[in-house]
Amino acid sequence: MAVKTLIEGVREALAEEMERDERVWVLGEDVGRKGGVFLATEGLHAKFGQARVLDTPLAESCIVGVAIGAALNGLVPVAEIQFADFIHPAFDQLVSEAARIRYRSNGEWSCPIVVRAPFGGGVHGGLYHSQSVEAFYAHVPGLKVVIPSTPADAKGLLKSAIRDPDPVMFFEHKKAYRLIKGEVPEGDVLTPIGPAAVRREGTGLTCVAWGLMVHQCLEAAGAVAGEGVSVEVIDLRTLRPLDRETILRSVAKTSRALVVHEDNLTGGFGAEISAIIAEEAFEYLDGPIKRIAAPDTPVPFSPPLEKAFIPQVEDVAKGLRELAEY
Repeated sequence: MAVKTLIEGVREALAEEMERDERVWVLGEDVGRKGGVFLATEGLHAKFGQARVLDTPLAESCIVGVAIGAALNGLVPVAEIQFADFIHPAFDQLVSEAARIRYRSNGEWSCPIVVRAPFGGGVHGGLYHSQSVEAFYAHVPGLKVVIPSTPADAKGLLKSAIRDPDPVMFFEHKKAYRLIKGEVPEGDVLTPIGPAAVRREGTGLTCVAWGLMVHQCLEAAGAVAGEGVSVEVIDLRTLRPLDRETILRSVAKTSRALVVHEDNLTGGFGAEISAIIAEEAFEYLDGPIKRIAAPDTPVPFSPPLEKAFIPQVEDVAKGLRELAEY
């Protein structure tokens, strides 16, 4: 298998799905000739033409609204929001319309749209280009929330999302686009939406994360391994549906749990995971459930402040040590 970047996995999935199914099309700001601000759609306009790779105005509510209308008329749109920070004008379209179409129609209609959006910090984008917004949408019944951490999953999960009959929010960590590399299977290989992945086996402590934080946790787990701390790292991959079984099975084995995410601490999705562990695995615990997350402030632009804001490997390693010693 060839080694590729995460953004190449995204691009391959789009090209292969557009080749496979002529109903699949892409829309968003600068996705056409420019190939998107991160070049996720590079080459698609030349290959598939303007009718299937459509540049839109700077109007996120319009982008998602058009995608919903196209889906209800038999097409399979993949909408790109240039930065996840800008998705908020489309919140009503996503939450009040796309997420509810199957329920309100008693199952007679579905809304097969994918909304792709780069999220997260670490690229000095400041408070308007660095937010983590996944918790907003993981709260909404009717939406799936997918966050790949590897190039193979970026491809496999996006292909599955495009074939899903219901709306999927597909968040890609922008710092991971070219930083994270890995083997990507050739051809039509899908990663199912739902199951988490155990990225590192361990016996003494469970560490749960998603997106770029998976790699922070893996590096931290390697750092404390020499100190006799055996860490199991779980990559959720999807927040909704959530693979509770993998989380609870791991906690039952290790008796300790640390949840790591880049979003603000208060109301972050880590709180939901912590509550599930407390409610369903309390009798297995030998210590408190701990969370490591960003403080409750906007994302700073200053590089030193941004580094302090985002959980670093040393922060995770410190949390692992403290929990192991409890």
